[in-house]
Amino acid sequence: MKYIQLNSFVCLVMLSIVTFSLQANSFSKVPMFENTGLPDPVVDSDFYNNGVFNDAKVALGKHLFYEKELSGNRNISCASCHHFLTDTGDGLSLPIGEGGTGLGVTRNTGAGADAIHERVPRNAPPLFNLGAKSFTKMFHDGRVEVDVNQSSGFSTPAGNDLPLTLENVLAAQAMFPVTSGTEMAGQAGENAIADAAHAGNLAGPNGVWQLLADRLRNIPEYVYMFNQVYGISAEQITFAHAANAIAEYEAAACRADNSPFDHFLRGDKLALTISQFKGLKLFYGKAKCANCHSGKFQTDMQFHAIAIPQIGPGKGDGFDGHEDYGRERVTANPADRYRFRTPTLRNVALTAPYGHDGAYDTLQAVVEHHLKTTESVMAYDCNRDPVLVSRPDLDALDCLVQNDNSRVQELLQANQLPSVELNDNEIKQLVDFLHALTDKNMIDMRYGVPKYLPSGLNLAE
Repeated sequence: MKYIQLNSFVCLVMLSIVTFSLQANSFSKVPMFENTGLPDPVVDSDFYNNGVFNDAKVALGKHLFYEKELSGNRNISCASCHHFLTDTGDGLSLPIGEGGTGLGVTRNTGAGADAIHERVPRNAPPLFNLGAKSFTKMFHDGRVEVDVNQSSGFSTPAGNDLPLTLENVLAAQAMFPVTSGTEMAGQAGENAIADAAHAGNLAGPNGVWQLLADRLRNIPEYVYMFNQVYGISAEQITFAHAANAIAEYEAAACRADNSPFDHFLRGDKLALTISQFKGLKLFYGKAKCANCHSGKFQTDMQFHAIAIPQIGPGKGDGFDGHEDYGRERVTANPADRYRFRTPTLRNVALTAPYGHDGAYDTLQAVVEHHLKTTESVMAYDCNRDPVLVSRPDLDALDCLVQNDNSRVQELLQANQLPSVELNDNEIKQLVDFLHALTDKNMIDMRYGVPKYLPSGLNLAE
């Protein structure tokens, strides 16, 4: 009897292995992959310096990334909205910027005269794989991008004022959050950096970048660290040096290419579950996700209008200033209205909420939006669906656009997504595949947080 049971068990195991192997090995024979295909595996040469980083520079960038001395009122850092304990985001639809306290979804809007002025108008994007050379455009609207026709090598809002010593587009991006009153600089009248930002003085004498460099020059530990990395004296420190170090840290610490999908691409056909494998076939086939989410990091780096509901204070567009025209703000071309950069999907299961303004809080919801856009937008409940820190005056602005049917219709008319019919089981399989894009090294990111700040400011708030 035991012999019969053992043989039955062995047969069941062997049958399962054979069935799964046939599922996986049938991948290359499926006709739906002929046009889109799978990307090649990620390799070191996809990254700056072939994925080799300067340890001292990374350490400097790590401290600067968390350093509140880089904000006008010394109360916020890059990490406040891109914290490693919250998967390089903050878990909110729209961040609580300068003036807030706390971390992630527990962050508050501050109090009294120091409270935030408005919500940051766009979702805090994740930082994963931004050290890959294929990421040539930064921010949701691509306002910082590689441009060989510019003397600096980059097209940015600073124009010819951008320093010529920035090492890559990620470093160019790091120059700008410190210039935003809502994000890091503070409001005019609160401090000299905020005043300079409000006046548009970024690179001039007593401009934002010089004033920040002056602060770093007055902190002995930073002077030592800059000297160790760049071989420069205190007087030679510039904010461009800081931006290059921040970029080095982000690139080194946020490389994410150890997911089940990566292992699958490298030849392990059993790296995906059966459901994830079926989801992969849908992603690169019937669901048409790869039309935009293409390449090694699931982004074509282009701009598309996909009718994400508009929530929050907006970016100053429209008749009342509460809309966000996206790429049109950069190109001044009305054809680019409501278009935003295709986000990478690496670690997407960790980086909710989704959309340029974080309108959707779950993968299921944003996937369904992509499949049935009109139905999704018309069913969207602006008072229920976003993850926002409540304050009456802020709440009053959050739904002005989404509750205006004429503007919702304009958003839908610009939509470029085709309707796709998937049943509930197929949607589940697609979501399961998106979970297979999670790098298991990124599930615990405590390694990315320093123990202290050289400035002596509070790291925890």
